[in-house]
Amino acid sequence: VGPAGQGKSTTIASKIENINKTRAEHIITIEDPIEYIFFNKQSLIEQREMYLDSHSWDVALRSVLRQDPNIVFIGEMRDTDTIRSALQIAETGHLVFTTLHTNSAAQTVDRLISSFEAQKQNEVKSQLSQVIEVVISQRLLPSAKTGTIPACEIMIKNDAISNLIREGKPHMIDNVINTSAQYGMISIEKSMANLVISGHVTMEDAIKYSTRPAELKRLVEKK
Repeated sequence: VGPAGQGKSTTIASKIENINKTRAEHIITIEDPIEYIFFNKQSLIEQREMYLDSHSWDVALRSVLRQDPNIVFIGEMRDTDTIRSALQIAETGHLVFTTLHTNSAAQTVDRLISSFEAQKQNEVKSQLSQVIEVVISQRLLPSAKTGTIPACEIMIKNDAISNLIREGKPHMIDNVINTSAQYGMISIEKSMANLVISGHVTMEDAIKYSTRPAELKRLVEKK
């Protein structure tokens, strides 16, 4: 997740290509438009472009399971129907990659739940708490060393995250991320602070991209 132009599609494409090189999987992508072309290596990859290969997201997503994929990439969850389909595909045991224009893991969970009408939200909370695995929120920062460099917030599902989603408390997810470094989680401010401390990014540029500059400054000064 993240604003437009922050490398979401590139990150997912690199993950799919890594799977393509190392595992025998059937991967189907549904995109609007196709951004990266994959060539079959160990995996079989079929790419579908909206309005060229299919004229309806709903039909494309309902039909995808008939092709017996292991992995599905949905270019973007743009409305309630797309979100519902992504949840259903994941619930049937498929690995689903997708993107969303949100700024953090907590905001992502809130957006997914609030996209549904009130009477459906408890069901969605339960569903989401079971199928969500990882949320990566990404920003591309200017870097004197590499041109650009990503800062990432990483949320990995554990029991605490699942409980917060099920109970409708996404605002508390940040607290879990901040106290769960041992599980591989990191906040966007911590990631940016690490880049500043290592000299990849200036403090001024990091502050421009941070939603909590005071927290960023505290983490840099703490080091």
